[in-house]
Amino acid sequence: MSQSSDRPQPHSYDSTNQHQTHGDYSLAAYQYDLPAALIAQEPANPRDQSRLMVVSSRNEHEHVHFRDLPKFLGAGDLLIINNTRVIPARMYGYKPSGAKVEVLLLEPRPPQWLALVKPGRRLKPGSWIHFGPDVDQPLFKARVDSCDRTTGGRLVTFESTTDTPVEQLMESFGEVPLPPYIQHSRAEPDQYQTIYAQHPGAVAAPTAGLHFTPAVFRELEQRGIQRAEVTLHVGLGTFRPVEAAAIKDHQMHAEWVDLPQKTVDLIQETKARGNHVFAVGTTSIRTLEGVATQEGELKAYQGPVNLFIYPGYRWKVVDGLITNFHLPGSSLLMLVSALVGRRRLMELYQMAINQAYRFYSFGDAMVILPDARE
Repeated sequence: MSQSSDRPQPHSYDSTNQHQTHGDYSLAAYQYDLPAALIAQEPANPRDQSRLMVVSSRNEHEHVHFRDLPKFLGAGDLLIINNTRVIPARMYGYKPSGAKVEVLLLEPRPPQWLALVKPGRRLKPGSWIHFGPDVDQPLFKARVDSCDRTTGGRLVTFESTTDTPVEQLMESFGEVPLPPYIQHSRAEPDQYQTIYAQHPGAVAAPTAGLHFTPAVFRELEQRGIQRAEVTLHVGLGTFRPVEAAAIKDHQMHAEWVDLPQKTVDLIQETKARGNHVFAVGTTSIRTLEGVATQEGELKAYQGPVNLFIYPGYRWKVVDGLITNFHLPGSSLLMLVSALVGRRRLMELYQMAINQAYRFYSFGDAMVILPDARE
């Protein structure tokens, strides 16, 4: 894929690179203090009323609203959106004895599911979990098959005890799981879905996409800004904390992606014109960069990716990013740092705190323009 000469060029890690410091690879360097009052408990209503920090050249930024996003993109640019849909992954059932059990589905591993169960210690392999209003005559059941040592979860197999498919029963009895830091929300389930969510499979929303409205999409189209779709079913890889003191020792959990040929073609056309590719959210980035890195080129692909992006990463596809504000010490924070630089990102986060931006899944957004890249 060609790049115009005035496009910020990607970089790779080099011990002589003046932009890289030893602190870029320390977990402690990605911590910050966030007042609890800034953790958004409710989504913006309407969605595009959320605030937007526009990050441009090295020392420039603006504070606007998300509805203003189209003004900062150029005709011919391309947005990549993740069309995954959050499943009702949290379900409540019973042991045959009547004791309550909570099940949080993490990812499909056909014909099983990887799940977290509570209380896990009392649900050894061979145990059954019953779902439905009658413990003795459940509508469907789950058998705990084995423990997954890598994640601490359980591999379970679901069985329907009626003529109704298990997937339909799960939809009826499950609920969309909000992140644990959202504790007092009155949000409806569809407010934790993007307006373009299509393919069920995620256990959390690709939250950068929650800000888009039909009105924003109409203005983008009027300005000649295209969009294309990928699918990444958000799973454990997004939430698994970075625990290694040296972040380069962290191992990402694989997530399933679908990168269609149509999207590859649009990206190549955009690059050939000298326009920019903007990822909507870190999940879109992980899809594009994960495939390009793993396969050696950007091409149509279905399957797992587990790319961990941190400062020093050499960018292959993405020029700009639309993203929310992420948790301290998270792999997502490190990914964004790889695009704009750790020191500047931490300064921008402190600015967001000073300006009372709302953080995390229901919070405000940031757009990093191509000329802001390190």
